Amino acid sequence: MHPVEVSEREAEVLAAVGRHLTNTQIASRLHISVRTVESHVSSLLRKYGAANRRELAILAAGQGGPGVHDGQDGRGRVSGVPAAHTSFIGRDAELAEIEAAAGRARLVTLLGSGGAGKSRLAAVAAAASRHGGVFVDLVPVRDGFVDQAVAAALGVAERPESELRTVIAERLGRGRALVVLDNCEHVLDAVAEFADRILAACPGTRILATSRERLGIPGERIVRVGPLPLASHAEALFTDRALAADPGFAADPAAVAEICARLDGMPLAIELAAARCASLGAPGVLAVLSDRLRLLTGGRGADERHRSLRAVLAWSHDLLDEEERALFRRLAVFAGGFDLAAVLAVTPGTAADAAADVLGRLAEKNMIVRAGPARWRLLETVRAFAAERLALGGEEAGLRKLHLAWASRVAAELADAPAGGGFDAVADDLRAALAAAPADAGETAHGLARSLGGLAYARRFTREAYDHFMEAAERAGSPAEAARDLKSAADCTHVMPTGGHQHFELLCAAAERARDAGDGGAEAVLLATAVVTTARNPGWYAIPHADLLRLVERAEAAGDPADPVVAAWLAAARAWTASAEPYSADPALAERAVAAARAAGDPVLVSAGLDAVVSAALRAGRLRAAHRTGRERLDLLAALPGDDPRCAAEIVDIVHVAVNCATAAGDLPAALAVARRALADDLLHDQYYLSSNTVIVPLALSGEFGEALRYAGEAWESWLRAGRPGGGMMLPAAVGPALVHGLRGDRARHREWRARVPDAATGQVFDLSALAGFADALVAVHGGCLDGAAELVAGLFSDATDPFYAGYAHPAGAELAVVAGLPDAAALVSAAEAAAAENAWGAACLARARGRLHRDAGELAASAEAWERLGARFERAATLLLLPGRADEGRAEMARLMKHE
Repeated sequence: MHPVEVSEREAEVLAAVGRHLTNTQIASRLHISVRTVESHVSSLLRKYGAANRRELAILAAGQGGPGVHDGQDGRGRVSGVPAAHTSFIGRDAELAEIEAAAGRARLVTLLGSGGAGKSRLAAVAAAASRHGGVFVDLVPVRDGFVDQAVAAALGVAERPESELRTVIAERLGRGRALVVLDNCEHVLDAVAEFADRILAACPGTRILATSRERLGIPGERIVRVGPLPLASHAEALFTDRALAADPGFAADPAAVAEICARLDGMPLAIELAAARCASLGAPGVLAVLSDRLRLLTGGRGADERHRSLRAVLAWSHDLLDEEERALFRRLAVFAGGFDLAAVLAVTPGTAADAAADVLGRLAEKNMIVRAGPARWRLLETVRAFAAERLALGGEEAGLRKLHLAWASRVAAELADAPAGGGFDAVADDLRAALAAAPADAGETAHGLARSLGGLAYARRFTREAYDHFMEAAERAGSPAEAARDLKSAADCTHVMPTGGHQHFELLCAAAERARDAGDGGAEAVLLATAVVTTARNPGWYAIPHADLLRLVERAEAAGDPADPVVAAWLAAARAWTASAEPYSADPALAERAVAAARAAGDPVLVSAGLDAVVSAALRAGRLRAAHRTGRERLDLLAALPGDDPRCAAEIVDIVHVAVNCATAAGDLPAALAVARRALADDLLHDQYYLSSNTVIVPLALSGEFGEALRYAGEAWESWLRAGRPGGGMMLPAAVGPALVHGLRGDRARHREWRARVPDAATGQVFDLSALAGFADALVAVHGGCLDGAAELVAGLFSDATDPFYAGYAHPAGAELAVVAGLPDAAALVSAAEAAAAENAWGAACLARARGRLHRDAGELAASAEAWERLGARFERAATLLLLPGRADEGRAEMARLMKHE
């Protein structure tokens, strides 16, 4: 960690970021506004020099959160290791073997039967690890959710360009880490695939697994965990646990030795037997065991150990009273931990005090163990035994219904909470309940699927959220409910990794279900939403304009224009389809759409309407007007909760457009402020095309070269991992570094990044070639490379130059003409006036061009002052070099900027 000073409130926010809480959750827990949280996160990003929120979470982990990195002393901390409530006895040989095996292999599996003590041994080994990491209990996890379990332990989530598995690999790949995967046998194939993938992608990561079977992948090293040795550790364990149950315990060592021998030194069996000494004494325990084990036949060995464990489990169970036995077998329905409220849900008619009393008695007899404050769980072997008893009792079907009802209710409560924390603690049980729900489970299962979708989205498991919403649509009891669920699934695709932009298809499917329900208003809104989304994101879809117009006509025929919401969406659809040009809205219709949206009172609609206004302004070259409207949209963010999938598209677009409009208008401070705000946001910070990408050019133009290159490298790698998706979003990520290296005089790196521009520009909506040409002109001006200046200038003043970057292209082209001594330089300076009027950066550049042209120190000084207002350090320094009285100041600043960070 960097030695930085943070306030008490910032420290609280930092810790919450490390626990992967959303800004809404942090605000709720600290009783402050979401905007205040964003401000604190932005401040922390600057103070720690973190590139984004993900890196800040890693830094927070080093101060006590879930983390994987070594501390300054070379040691780390494995988070999630179960708290020990009893002493650890023996296993010195196994611990030494684990350490030796870990020195030779990156995957070590502790192999042994149930009850052998593998989990406790793994916990002790993890606590002694020299490196940080995570301990992941897989007991409650089902197939398909191993990645989610590890992600929850690491505190990471999906990103729009990266599947969860990729994000996990990136997180672990940052340093040396230990991942403990406990109880793998029921998800063996999934764990093996996960381990194989992580070990290949993360050379600094080691995995310690516990299982009854090998994972079976190359390089696996086995450490067998058998019974405790007799005449030493086995008896010591029995005595320690017996004393815990009865501080006055005393017994003949021979009796203790005989008990341990009959139990084959199996730790769990020994602990269960020792818990009975308080009531039976060692002689009583030995007598019962003798009777029980006499029923077993066959030779000694591993199988016998299983039988002895089952025998002591059955004996311990039979010694329970009926009230205890009834609750014990019912607890088998829980996949993970449970609290008293959960227990009461599956034991209808039981009073809370009575249930709490029985839980206490079961804990005293080691039939259940504590899993945290007011939470308990069954050990995996014990739970399997309880499940057998439940099945034999014929109660399972009824109990599953109670469990499903509990899960549905808990999920709904979490989803409705203002800051739905606590999902990780119950997620596995909620998933298991839904997976076990029969097809005819009705509204209970449907409600659970819908709530799980919302909870997974808030947790940023967006792919899982999408799957839950799709299942909810299948389980919906009516077409209207199915339409609602399909709409939620469609919303998830905006931020879902490799979502494939299914928004259009899903909205059309939702509209069909709305029509089946006879809800013309909903059908109209869904069709219009599909049209608006497609028109605003032309790089995502290939829907012919004529088809969009037909959908608008269908929407107008289905909906009632007297309905304010319907009217607003129809107005937005007409505004966005008035022209066949991509991302182009009619100015007058856009204003009508905004008015209709305000009448409807929906911030999502208002944002969509204002985006049409922005589009019209940009197309007309009114960049300052677009910038003002972009800032106006930013005010809507407070009314758009980040945990609601419905708001996803607008939240993403508001920030993206605001940064781009500020950049287009040359307002670098505003562009950086909004981009940094996105980097501090838990939904936006990992969207490479939004936060990291849009900040690159403003940083480069501000002279923040090191930061610009860092973001560019990250954005480019993310884009490559995502399979080079089209849309033209990556052009700034190529131009920015090319500009930085060109201004620094690093010709090789400049050529490398400049060569990437054509690939990055593929599929762009606007003709942004002016951006690359502008950067070339700037490098030529400051580097003195004037070959081909006339051709470059001609291109920058071409009639085809898009207005989006004309405010940069024309002034830079005019200055290059002046520096190169082109005969029409004066005319070009005059021609650039119109573009410079719409761009603050361009205005400062053109003032310098006039100063060069007319040798006017006043113009140069005015240019330097303008650069200072914009925070454009390089340009200010370069301008000061042209002023004799301030050249030394310029050289000093330029020297600082030229240092490679």
